[in-house]
Amino acid sequence: MQMNTQREQMIHTWLQTVLHSEQFEVSFLAGDASFRRYARIKLQNKTYMLMDAPPEKEDCIPFVNIDEFFDQHGVRVPHIVAKDLTLGFLLLEDFGDVVLSTLLDDTTVDQYYAQSFKQLIELQQIDGQAHLPAYSYEKLMTEMRLLTDWLLPSLNIQPTEQQLETIEQAFDFLALAALNQPQVIVHRDFHSRNLMKIDNEQELGVIDFQDAVIGADTYDLISITRDAYVQWNAERVYDWFNVFYELLPASAKHNRSFEAFKRDADFMAIQRHIKILGIFVRLFERDGKSGYLKDLPRVMWYLLEESQGYAELNDFMQLMRDVVMPKFIAQYGNYEVAA
Repeated sequence: MQMNTQREQMIHTWLQTVLHSEQFEVSFLAGDASFRRYARIKLQNKTYMLMDAPPEKEDCIPFVNIDEFFDQHGVRVPHIVAKDLTLGFLLLEDFGDVVLSTLLDDTTVDQYYAQSFKQLIELQQIDGQAHLPAYSYEKLMTEMRLLTDWLLPSLNIQPTEQQLETIEQAFDFLALAALNQPQVIVHRDFHSRNLMKIDNEQELGVIDFQDAVIGADTYDLISITRDAYVQWNAERVYDWFNVFYELLPASAKHNRSFEAFKRDADFMAIQRHIKILGIFVRLFERDGKSGYLKDLPRVMWYLLEESQGYAELNDFMQLMRDVVMPKFIAQYGNYEVAA
């Protein structure tokens, strides 16, 4: 507890310096899946957001670099008001509390998603090659191996040599499919909990972008339309794919029909869902965060649905259905699709 109090004292002293005042209030917000924490700072009638990222636990330099780069290029990220990277403190513009996920329903989703697609396309027009790491083959493979490293052991499944080969072949196919798509800036967590409705603004506020990379142009589209937390019916999702495809620059549609784009998006979704199955188990087993387990059955359902009709993945999906699913359902439950 002492460390915490000491840290809060440091925060207080730093805020006095940057705000040139002692008349502020600090209210910490509920935490997320990392060591970073946030507080709302109120001074008279203005509010700010404080990011507290202890340097020994969290490196906030990537966040700062990407925030400033995006800000300069017109992406609607929080402006940085003040920073001390040695202490791990950032004072940011406050986007408020209205997360997009709380505004979505059958009547609003098309309009909000159209806005988010427009912003995504603008993000993809920025040349970020010199600023962001590549979403490499190794990175894509390592992500998918979270399934074998975390999900399978949690179900007491030890794959045979033959089964491992089947799994690796599928992962290799999916990694290459991602690398063969146009490579653009990828937010990597572009979903309805990381977009904010800002008062009196049309543009949505974009947060949680510190893992941005250069990767496939379908990745962020998948994050929002096949969100691990929100479910939309398949036909509607493919309609959104079409809206997004129409917005793409000519270079991204060259020799790439809508059918080819849809296939790209499906393969990207499958890669992402394989990774998320591993991540949600790891968050529980390694980090003690159980809140994500309830979303596992939905993610598995997505994987089973989206892989249908793709012969390249038949062997892998047969393995998932025959070997993994019985134990998965027993441990994590089955996803009931709303009618």
